Amino acid sequence: MESEPGKRIIVGITGASGAIYALHTVKALLRHAVEVHLIISDYGAYVLESEADFSLKGGALLESFKTRFKDADLTGEIVRYSNKDLAASVSSGSFRTEGMVVVPCSMKTLAGIAQGITGNLIERAADVTLKEGRKLVLVPRETPLNKIHLKNMLAAADAGAHILPAMPAFYQKPGTIADLADFVAGRILALFDIDAKLFKPWQK
Repeated sequence: MESEPGKRIIVGITGASGAIYALHTVKALLRHAVEVHLIISDYGAYVLESEADFSLKGGALLESFKTRFKDADLTGEIVRYSNKDLAASVSSGSFRTEGMVVVPCSMKTLAGIAQGITGNLIERAADVTLKEGRKLVLVPRETPLNKIHLKNMLAAADAGAHILPAMPAFYQKPGTIADLADFVAGRILALFDIDAKLFKPWQK
């Protein structure tokens, strides 16, 4: 009899500003031995390179993360899919996962998910996550927000998604930009019942 797989979480990275949140979320998942099923949009790849100097060209992604964070203790795995591949395993509810996070989540992707439009793999995987009753976490990164954005967030939340805006707190007295990114990553992982210990919890 085959053993059950460990935690599998789908990560979608879109073209909204905030690539650092995506990198720190994936890093934290890998440190907790999660099997990361990664979907990156074309503009997501562009923003990773332009904002964070993280290139997806050549080499294994896991090694790229180890090099980036100078960390050999990333014990998870990465499986990457093309955002155009609607036949990928993560497009089916029969492929069991803990759920999915879209980080950062562009307003275009938010609209597609909220309205059930499955024009690419990120939108399809999110749609499947909702229909299977699994956890979907959307990390919108936009400001200011117009009424369309707010309505789409409400529609997604009504469908079962968790809306986790990229709004780092300051009670933990962050000293670096990385501390701010780790706060958001830690909040994401907490929704998947993973205590990443990336920041000190609030205490009086």
